[in-house]
Amino acid sequence: MRFVLASASPARLSVLRSAGIDPLVRVSGVDEDAVAAGLTDPTPPELVTALAAAKAEAVLPAVAAEEPDAVVVGCDSMLSAPDGEIVGKPGTPQAAAERWRKTAGRSGELLTGHAVVVLRGGEVVARTRGHLGTTVRFSEPTEAELDAYIATGEPLHVAGGFTLEGFGGWFIEGVDGDPSSVLGISLPLTRKLLAEVGVSVVTLWGPPVAR
Repeated sequence: MRFVLASASPARLSVLRSAGIDPLVRVSGVDEDAVAAGLTDPTPPELVTALAAAKAEAVLPAVAAEEPDAVVVGCDSMLSAPDGEIVGKPGTPQAAAERWRKTAGRSGELLTGHAVVVLRGGEVVARTRGHLGTTVRFSEPTEAELDAYIATGEPLHVAGGFTLEGFGGWFIEGVDGDPSSVLGISLPLTRKLLAEVGVSVVTLWGPPVAR
């Protein structure tokens, strides 16, 4: 059975490879704004799990034709900022700077949603989804440090406008909860969801992947 990651995230890919899985990557191309607009007053956990599910479902036809026996995993993350605002990817330097000024010296909760779909013989035989929250404690970068960080382009394209494993790691004081979820894919949650659909994660492990 092949593990398929419905995400273009290099961080998610790196986490999985480090943990013994070299997934087939298939990018969903889902319009996240359209999915969100189609929901009626979703809670933050409902939103991230719905987005994760949409990404997994979007790649199913192609995966079923290519890998008829597969586990497809979709992921999404959003930050619940200290002021209660739910934010995804900033997209622009201005938005990234504004979000950092709101979170600097404070804590936010990174919400991670995952969806798992099992294919056997090209047919869907099981689905499940779930979410978890991880508290992220932000430091207070100086204006010069913040300008330099935003100039790298990194925070524009990641949930909440920060990373733990990249340039942003210099400005994270700590994490309370699952650190892998902050990198984009929660290993404990993924293992739990796989078990719910009758798949043991150890059966998906391969030889160590060189990094």
